[in-house]
Amino acid sequence: MKSVVVYCGSNPGNKPVYKDVAYELGKKLCQKEINVVYGGGNLGLMGTVADGALENGGCVTGIIPNFLAKLEVAHKTLTELHFVDTMHERKAKMVSMSDGVITLPGGYGTMDELFEILAWAQLKIFHGPVGVLNVNGFYDHLILHCDKMMEEGFLRPENRALMLVSDTVDGLLEKMESFWQQRAENKPLDHTLYVTKPTL
Repeated sequence: MKSVVVYCGSNPGNKPVYKDVAYELGKKLCQKEINVVYGGGNLGLMGTVADGALENGGCVTGIIPNFLAKLEVAHKTLTELHFVDTMHERKAKMVSMSDGVITLPGGYGTMDELFEILAWAQLKIFHGPVGVLNVNGFYDHLILHCDKMMEEGFLRPENRALMLVSDTVDGLLEKMESFWQQRAENKPLDHTLYVTKPTL
């Protein structure tokens, strides 16, 4: 992977672990020489991911709509910053510049981005891995609901397997690299890559 889109909240959350892992992700992507592509903001987990990469010598590309840039929420020290007119343009451009997606905790906007890219992967519009970093069990209930969708016949097992989940940065990056290895070898996606059911 040469570049990865990171979806995450523009709020930091109310536990330090969220910012800690966001910074770790930016740093480790930098160490692996993977460019970070994200929404271009300086607030919350978004800004922390960017700082984690930039402060360790990494490259970060931001994509931000003009109306948000006017609110002075754009990060000021990115490697590249692209301005677009709409949120739809933002999402499409971010994905067009990436070889994979990682989703950290976030709110409505993050959920919108995650499920849109999963739908694109299901429709074979997007061909990279879609990773979910389940920090502090944040996504446990969502993972269970995806399993419920599969059990009730609304989601095929091969499409459920498109969402790669790990509790750690290293674990998720390893799964995403395995995804590309399987694709390079023309193997079907290994369904065991996705996380087992959380215990609530």
